[in-house]
Amino acid sequence: MDYFTSHIWSFLVIANYVLAVVLIFVILFKQLNPSKTISYILVLLLVPFLGLVVYVLFGQDYRKTKIFNRKNVLDQKVVQKILNELSLNEEEEDEVEEILQEKSKLYKLIHNSEKSKLTTYNNLQILINGEEKFEVFLRDLRAAEHHIHMEYYIIEDDVIGNEVIEILCKKAQEGVEVKLVYDDVGSNISSTNKNKLNEAGVLHHPFMPVLFSGLTGKMNYRDHRKILIIDGKIGFLGGVNIADHYINDGKSRYWRDTHLRIEGEAVKPLQILFFTTWDFVQNEPVKLSEFYFPKHKPNNRAGVQITSSGPDTDWPNIMEAVFAAIMAARSYIYITTPYFIPNDEILAALQIATRSGIDVKLLIPKKSDSWISGSATNSYLKTVLEAGVEVYRYEKGFIHAKTMVLDDEICSVGTANMDYRSFDINFEVNAFIYDKETSYTLKEQFQQDIKEAEQLYLDNWIDRPIAQKFIESLSKLLAPLL
Repeated sequence: MDYFTSHIWSFLVIANYVLAVVLIFVILFKQLNPSKTISYILVLLLVPFLGLVVYVLFGQDYRKTKIFNRKNVLDQKVVQKILNELSLNEEEEDEVEEILQEKSKLYKLIHNSEKSKLTTYNNLQILINGEEKFEVFLRDLRAAEHHIHMEYYIIEDDVIGNEVIEILCKKAQEGVEVKLVYDDVGSNISSTNKNKLNEAGVLHHPFMPVLFSGLTGKMNYRDHRKILIIDGKIGFLGGVNIADHYINDGKSRYWRDTHLRIEGEAVKPLQILFFTTWDFVQNEPVKLSEFYFPKHKPNNRAGVQITSSGPDTDWPNIMEAVFAAIMAARSYIYITTPYFIPNDEILAALQIATRSGIDVKLLIPKKSDSWISGSATNSYLKTVLEAGVEVYRYEKGFIHAKTMVLDDEICSVGTANMDYRSFDINFEVNAFIYDKETSYTLKEQFQQDIKEAEQLYLDNWIDRPIAQKFIESLSKLLAPLL
């Protein structure tokens, strides 16, 4: 026993590497993407003990193991009826294909992957920054009559967070059904506010609760969505969380973000998506009624597909939709993202697009809110600059918007960043929009944003310090794990 005690670290190191070798064989048999395979093997071999923890936390493929199940909601008769009602008839399909032409492949891909219907009767409003979002958001919350369904990555105990919670409590006391899902890592809601929600009759659940949320950082499989549904008629989604620093009041770093308000048919698939999450967090089957899906068809025509991805979907739907959109572009592609850590498919698509003569512009922050994510982003810039992509780094503050617009015809607003985490790991939602007016609005905003950005040039970028390049190269090795 004394011998064992005196040599305990030796035994632990041996045990670590035995487990590491076993896991390396497991990884190899999984036939993962080569970059992921190399990243996990390096971490297991070079970082004893911590490498095992990293693999346990980040190396499991929940999409294949199907721990998250959506069938309880999607198989219900009410949902099937709604989806059938949203289906386009043959004449409408012909009309869509005539308008979109070769880009019609995008809406078919999204439908076939996610069974996400293309809705055509929608009023859309692009909301720039928290100031615009919360003015409309709070107004609509106060006007709710039947139900409020909210699913958010970040809800903070600050001025705007407390105002939202006060409204939710007031509406619940008035008899409005209020359901709230908040991510347990991203959000910070005090016990006082949770008690207040309970007393008011607000039904609320944390998403995948953790023991020490403050110490978990970017734990995997988080609910990164920002969704609000009011009375089944109005929906919100986009990049703006519920926290004071999203409102540019001069007290913190300027925050550039984009959100979307939807009124119309596209709210129905957004409602279905919310209920798949609600079914999971409350740990008992949800019974849906048609009250959640009122008939509401505005006069305005704007095509919208609600696209979600996460460990509960069969395919990386948002990544595939982004890839298909890039490949369908014929004139230009403007992308805004706070984190640019693309997988091989997206990187190749951007290179092919720009080398084919398409105007590809990428807008990212000059200074990231995460040094390792920022370094990983920088490691990809030489590659895209060499291919001819124009890269702009936003200088006015931090740009957090997740948007894409192409050819004045198609655009996307949502929660997904252009990185591994959003494509493969976290729960995300994007709206893919087939509407010239909305696309033009986002194009104009992009052109305004790059006026507040510096353009990178390949010659200057190559000349940056060697130490910086080395840090970026190390960060790139960890990119599949970030």
